Amino acid sequence: MIALPPEAWEALALSLRVSTVAVLASLPVAIWVAHLLARGRFPGKGLLDALVHLPLVLPPVVTGYALLVLFSRGGPIGGVLEPLGLGLAFRWTGAALAAAIMAFPLVVRAIRLAFEAVDPKLEEAAATLGASPARVFLTVTLPLAAPGLLAGVTLGFAKAFGEFGATITFVASIPGETRTLPSAIYAFLQVPGGEAGLHGLVAVAVAVAVGAVLVSNWLAPRIAARVAGR
Repeated sequence: MIALPPEAWEALALSLRVSTVAVLASLPVAIWVAHLLARGRFPGKGLLDALVHLPLVLPPVVTGYALLVLFSRGGPIGGVLEPLGLGLAFRWTGAALAAAIMAFPLVVRAIRLAFEAVDPKLEEAAATLGASPARVFLTVTLPLAAPGLLAGVTLGFAKAFGEFGATITFVASIPGETRTLPSAIYAFLQVPGGEAGLHGLVAVAVAVAVGAVLVSNWLAPRIAARVAGR
């Protein structure tokens, strides 16, 4: 059992909540975008692909600043959401948004590769039997792409769990509200004698990252075998 101070447990619980919400909320959009990039033929596909991968190459602070401009009280989106009580800046929901955006490229990439690996002839065969495009997608394409979807979810969760730059720029590091595990590690670094909490949180961060990859590697071939009927 890792000995952590109460504020570290609080940061860990918040990180788990933020990562889970970030991945679950962005997953439907990620599946749609991944399918569009894998199967679609349309003008501007290259531009869409570049926009999806933009968070991977932009400094995270730039992404966080862009979110702050858009979602602050005076921003074009925040100005609409704040009067409705749905503001995101300096709230844990804003941390989830920042984490979702930073994890989005990894989720889309994994799912897109899975869609591209599905044999189009199977989809065509289902269509010739009278299945609608939606039914073909739900009963043929999506089950066959399940291993890639699982890999995307796992990688996205790990990335969201470790997100720091965009999060601290957008929602700061407010204890109990927006101080996630990476923010707590940074806070412990600034405090003399904070090594006890620091070492414990670093160990948890490494364990979650390694565990996510191991779980993905363990489940993916089993799901693939089950889908293939082996």
